[in-house]
Amino acid sequence: MNHELHSPSLPIAKAPWWMDGETLPKDPKEPAFLVRGLRQFWQQVKHWLLWPLTQANPLTCNERLLNLIGWERAVPRLTDEPLSLYRMRVHYAWQNFRDSGSAIGFKQIFERLGLGVVTIKERQPNTDWDVITIELNDSVISENQPLIANIIQLYGRTCRRYRFEVFYPATMQLRAAQMHYQQQIYLAELPA
Repeated sequence: MNHELHSPSLPIAKAPWWMDGETLPKDPKEPAFLVRGLRQFWQQVKHWLLWPLTQANPLTCNERLLNLIGWERAVPRLTDEPLSLYRMRVHYAWQNFRDSGSAIGFKQIFERLGLGVVTIKERQPNTDWDVITIELNDSVISENQPLIANIIQLYGRTCRRYRFEVFYPATMQLRAAQMHYQQQIYLAELPA
């Protein structure tokens, strides 16, 4: 597994001109090969030393380490959950825990995980005080039921009941045009 870091590369070491293997064609090229070999060795050592730093990021780390980081952050992997979604859930775990408990934070959790537009309604008239209504797109609910249940379990308010309302987005096209209309009324009466 090759991970590139955004750090400057090692400086290029140059052999003196009489040993660079290119200036004097009749001389042996061993010093130039030695310099190139040492550079490759130190690049590999740099990679070994920086590899643990790349594994601290849940978005790029090894899958085994991702499971450990997820366990540490109390984010279990759901059945048949795509790896990319699990990486995002683990990556944003601390922010999601910080935002849990408020309506605005709950919206941000849904947005971070790519679940689209969500509306949270609390303490509505003619409804029990502990019912929170979550308004989501129908396709989001049908495709992500285990994820939404997990979000509510991890980040939802205690002693609250959650209810879902579905909305269906519809596209509409309006065109403006000039319209002329004339009306005539003819009355017919029968003599009595």
